[in-house]
Amino acid sequence: MVFTQLFVNGLIAGAIYALVAAGFSLIYSTTKFVHFAHGATVAASAYFLYFLFSMLGINFWVCIPLAIGFAALFGLACNFFVYERFMNRKASTVIILVASFALLILIESVILLLFGADVKTIGFIKIAKGIEIFDAIITPLQVFIVISSFALLALLWFFMKRTKIGKAMRAVSDNKSVAETLGINSRRIYNWSFVIGSAIAGVAGIFVALEQNLEPTMGTNLIIKGFTGAVIGGIGSVPGAILGSFLLGFAENFGIWFLPSGYKDAIAFVILLVFLLFKPTGILGIKREVQK
Repeated sequence: MVFTQLFVNGLIAGAIYALVAAGFSLIYSTTKFVHFAHGATVAASAYFLYFLFSMLGINFWVCIPLAIGFAALFGLACNFFVYERFMNRKASTVIILVASFALLILIESVILLLFGADVKTIGFIKIAKGIEIFDAIITPLQVFIVISSFALLALLWFFMKRTKIGKAMRAVSDNKSVAETLGINSRRIYNWSFVIGSAIAGVAGIFVALEQNLEPTMGTNLIIKGFTGAVIGGIGSVPGAILGSFLLGFAENFGIWFLPSGYKDAIAFVILLVFLLFKPTGILGIKREVQK
């Protein structure tokens, strides 16, 4: 029973981590810089849902697409008002990395200022009796989160493989210079990657808001887990980031079978350190030079 319950818990955690990591990896694969403020997008979308539903009283099912759209626009604004300014000045990736950290802290501080430090709850879905599956207990909401995450990730795979924009993203990711020679506007593709990646982060924020509580610093924890999952699977590979996120979810939950639950975050940091030291390209990542 313990094994199956930990497996289910790892699957749920991995599903949320995978959404964060997929959006993060999608942005990184095209732009080639680390967007740590991606975590702020998750938090901002969750709090925007709380603002619309709990404070303004708007219908919940109207709030969902509004929150996802807000996340997409939020990510696009981050690129337009911050990252593009640095790229126009030919700033190094290190400078952009520092800027992304600063943006993450700034957004979290704004959330703290607007909503306070106390924990918030959406309260739309009432606590329901868990469903017993192979001696493991899972709630209907958690079932919905897992199924929806898999469906969304499958839709992302189809988008990247079959659509014109998705193929252009893959071309820019593989070789920006060659892609531009073929007539692909790399800056436009950057915008698309922020819109799509941030929208996926918005979905993750909604799931976290419904399944857990909201706090201003929630984005930092989630981007650490998403970044770790991306590093495990290959930071420039969206499928790798998804695989790495599920592996992280299972490692955390099975790890606390032997260790106290307070060590869950420590497990993620140890795994991150091991991969950065011994296999920085990740499981599915390909070693290549960064395109200027």
